[in-house]
Amino acid sequence: MSAQPAPAAWLEGIGVLGPGMPDWPAAARVLRGAARWENVPTVLPAPHGLPPAERRRMGSLVKLTLAVGLEASAQAGADPATLPAVFSSSGGDGQNCHEICQALASADRLISPTRFHNSVHNAAAGYWGIATHATPASNALCAHDASFGAGLLEALCQLAAERRRVLLIAYDASYPEPLRSARPIPDAFAVALVLAPERGAAALARLSLAVGGGRADTLADAALESLRTAIPAARSLPLLGQLARGGAGRVVLDYLDDTRLGVAVSPCP
Repeated sequence: MSAQPAPAAWLEGIGVLGPGMPDWPAAARVLRGAARWENVPTVLPAPHGLPPAERRRMGSLVKLTLAVGLEASAQAGADPATLPAVFSSSGGDGQNCHEICQALASADRLISPTRFHNSVHNAAAGYWGIATHATPASNALCAHDASFGAGLLEALCQLAAERRRVLLIAYDASYPEPLRSARPIPDAFAVALVLAPERGAAALARLSLAVGGGRADTLADAALESLRTAIPAARSLPLLGQLARGGAGRVVLDYLDDTRLGVAVSPCP
């Protein structure tokens, strides 16, 4: 398949949270080989900006997306309230889905309004708007294992169409049993990117994406490669590794079965 060009963007901010990667600086040290990766379970920080009522209602994915979204926004020097956003997850809140299934399998089959409220795929986007007072539009995508690639492609196309900064948040979390047997995601992982249409003072690198074929890049470290393949949002790791190393290069990311995303990275001097 011949490569088809897609829009480019200037990367201004990065947020990461996952096993052994409590933030982007820690992830960058691991990915450029300056620190050894330890498979420590993801620790979700307390949510910022949510009123007490919403804190009681929200699930783990809200903590996950708030953490990386705010980290990326802060690095970019961007007010999160002004950013259109793309949220991309392979399956949403698995714990909440499990609780609903348990209720439906019980004798009374009653589902709490809170469980129903959190069952929609754009729940994390809604809580993001409450926490940050963001009013621009947000999109919520789901493309199974291709969810990071789908989110990146959507964010870049939206950037080209609207010519304003866009925040991408790709995220996944584990499922409890018995759902985990069918969808064995081992832990929570999320990445956030603030993308801009023009180079500004906060620019870290220029990203140019093309849709084509070929084989997706893998990671030399066997443990990190296992993480990349186990959590859909972690399919971002080859791109994050290129950014962590700081040089120019091109990475090929997983997307659909016979389609890949090639991302050329040009760092800002």
